Order: sequence, then structure tokens, then C-alpha cells
Amino acid sequence: MKIVFVTGTAGSGKSLLTSRIYEYYTSNGAFAAIFNLDPGVESLPYSCDIDVRDKIDIVSIMKQYDLGPNGALIMANDLIASKFDEFQNEINNVNPDYLIVDTPGQIELFAYRTSGPFLVQNLDSDEKVNLFLFDGALITSPVNFVSIALLATSIKLRLNLPTINVLTKTDLIGEKLKDIIRWSSDLKSLEEAISKDADGETYTLTTNILRSLNLGGFAQGLIPISNVSGEGMVNLESALSRTINLGDEVED
Repeated sequence: MKIVFVTGTAGSGKSLLTSRIYEYYTSNGAFAAIFNLDPGVESLPYSCDIDVRDKIDIVSIMKQYDLGPNGALIMANDLIASKFDEFQNEINNVNPDYLIVDTPGQIELFAYRTSGPFLVQNLDSDEKVNLFLFDGALITSPVNFVSIALLATSIKLRLNLPTINVLTKTDLIGEKLKDIIRWSSDLKSLEEAISKDADGETYTLTTNILRSLNLGGFAQGLIPISNVSGEGMVNLESALSRTINLGDEVED
């Protein structure tokens, strides 16, 4: 079994991309399953094979511990680790070729508390990969782009997984798409864009962060995806195959 984790900021399109990846594997004859790890989500564009909400109920937590929504979400995410063996047994019973894990909308609750990395590292699988989603609507300015790139690098550090960076909402950002793609693979052009967009302390801080990211090998480019039309899925599928299938494509 191979596991694909889908991470990113709230509203970046994780659930919809999860659905599209599932459809790709299924249409190509592979046995795929979806694990929803978001205890606070109300509706999803797919049917779950394993669902954290079956074992962790936000409303019950709020009532039992007299918590508001945010406090209940924090407790719910921490409870995930305590249910690890139950989730692993469910996954083993399904036993898919590919398990796609749709992570919580609040990325900080998943990646920066202990339960998320614990689950990522301990779920049993042959190979694991993380997809980090860059929300196209958030990174149309170079300073915002660097901010999200820093977050992506931090998430990679926390989860300790091979990471594929994906640009979502490409159909919403118009001509900015070309700029973003160029920034993601050409750090010199990104630094030039920053110099036009910021000055003073903002410029100094942003360029210093950018240079640090460059030293860490960030400039690998983004894979642009439209969750609406599916455009770009072929490139994402190729990247997934290189990472978790040693370059072999999924076959019918």
C-alpha cells in the first residue's frame, strides 16, 4: 500500500483534489481508498472508506468539555493519535493499493501538534508522499508567494516526507498564473518581483527568507492544477508515479 497525504491551507482545495486523485487511480484499475482526517468537516465531495468522524465527534466534544469550536478542534486532532490502532485496523481491512489521506483544513492543528506527524510516520505503508497545495488565490503577490513557500517548507520539515508542491485554483488567477509559475522555478525573477512589490523591512525580510529557502532546495517548481476542469492532472500523476511507484505508471 502507498499513501498520498494531501495538505495545504484552509480552502486550498484539498478535498476536491483528493477526489480527483481517487478518480484517476480508480479509472486506471487501481484499488484506491480515501481516509478523511478532518473531524470538523461537514460535507465532502467523495465517499470515505475510513472517516475520522466515525470515532471523533466535534459536537460531543464541545458539549462534554464545554469547549468552543476551536478548542474542540484542537482536542479532536489530539485524540486522533489515541485512536491510531483503530484507524490502522480499518485501513488494513480495506487494504487498498493507494490510500489518499485528506488532512484537516487547519493545517497548523495537523502538522504542528504531535498527533499529525505521529500518524504520518507510523501508518504502515510501502511508500508515502505529501502533496502541499499552494492556493493560487493567496499567492498572486511575490511576498505572499514567499510566505506560503515558507509554510510549505515548514510542513515538509514537520512531516518528514517527500513533497510535491501543487498550485491550485489556476482557473481563478488569470494572467498571474504565468508569473507564479516563473517565480516557482526562477528565484532571480521572484527576487526581482519582490523588489518591485516591497521595500524597507518587508523587502529585507522576504529576500532573506527566499535565500534561505533556496539553500534548502525549494526551487523545484509547482505543478498547476485546475480542480474544476482537471487540467494538469497528467503532470501531477507523473510526479506521483516518479515518487511512489519508482517511475512506473498506474496501468489498467
